[in-house]
Amino acid sequence: MFQYDFMISAFAAAGIVALVAGTVGFFLVMRGQTFAGHALSHVGFTGATGAVLIGVSPIWGLIGFTLAAGVGMGLLGERLVGRDVAIGLILSLSLGFGLLFLHFFTSYATQVTSLLFGNVLGVSASTLRILTLLGIVSLLALAVIARPLVFASLQPELAEAKGVSLRLVSVLFLAIVALAVAECTQIVGVLLVFTLMVGPAAAAQNFTTRLGSGVACAALLAVFEAWLGITFAFYTDWPSSFWITLLSALVYGLSVAWRRGAH
Repeated sequence: MFQYDFMISAFAAAGIVALVAGTVGFFLVMRGQTFAGHALSHVGFTGATGAVLIGVSPIWGLIGFTLAAGVGMGLLGERLVGRDVAIGLILSLSLGFGLLFLHFFTSYATQVTSLLFGNVLGVSASTLRILTLLGIVSLLALAVIARPLVFASLQPELAEAKGVSLRLVSVLFLAIVALAVAECTQIVGVLLVFTLMVGPAAAAQNFTTRLGSGVACAALLAVFEAWLGITFAFYTDWPSSFWITLLSALVYGLSVAWRRGAH
């Protein structure tokens, strides 16, 4: 399997993306903002299709639109009550533009399929470099805001009383989520972002209640599912996104059984 350069690139890309997705996804699930990850993936699709129409690489449109939407969500809905409305408005608007762009995108069916379902086996060297840079930026940014993020997530009223800006924390975190979503889309596609961002994180929170071990568990599960999914795809010739999704569902099912057994 590792005699092929494209497989080495696939494992490297999947490892980087899964590490970021699992780590960021843990906080996403903890904050109850999984809908945000779903919405941002659709916004990214709009950005990618729009970028192709003007002759720009899809990944830059993907990054630009998801980042702008993430910041917008943070600005419009910093409190839990307002988040669903803000996210829903941005999602609806982005889907409207996506429909328009898709109307002019009909001659690029292969690229559309890759955007929707991912194509980890087709990751180029330049894309791998971009994913590496995005991964480093995402994890460093998350490390910087980790303490106020946890404080604002678990005890928002007390955090605000102590001077923590809930709006700023929300904006910064959703910007990080946007970068993670843009990375995930390269591996599992727009429609399956939940696979790497939510599945491992939700499973980790069933396996452990500790913050540090939970984050580590989510990251390791995401990497495990991504790498094993690619391995199965190589030997079965079935889509890697299918295997990664199936493994994510199975691991989450095991975590639910574990939690029930523990109680």
